[in-house]
Amino acid sequence: MSPEQAEELLARLNILESENETLKTQAERNRLKMKVSQKGAVSVYGMGRFPVTLYADQWTRIEEELIQSGDMATFIDSNRHALTFKG
Repeated sequence: MSPEQAEELLARLNILESENETLKTQAERNRLKMKVSQKGAVSVYGMGRFPVTLYADQWTRIEEELIQSGDMATFIDSNRHALTFKG
């Protein structure tokens, strides 16, 4: 391998490493994150511009009554024509 080829490969490697870091940062930014608010509620970040904040018993109720029962999925399927989806 000539010195020019080695230099070109090293430059490509540096570009790819930089792009990889950018993608990792974007993926981390898009993940949902949870925090406990000052008032003791659960705030979920990453859904939109502002966090979605509910108390623990409210999150539990949503999970038990809507998600586990399948009502949420049924509702979304039934109203797909009127709903807006991002991404």
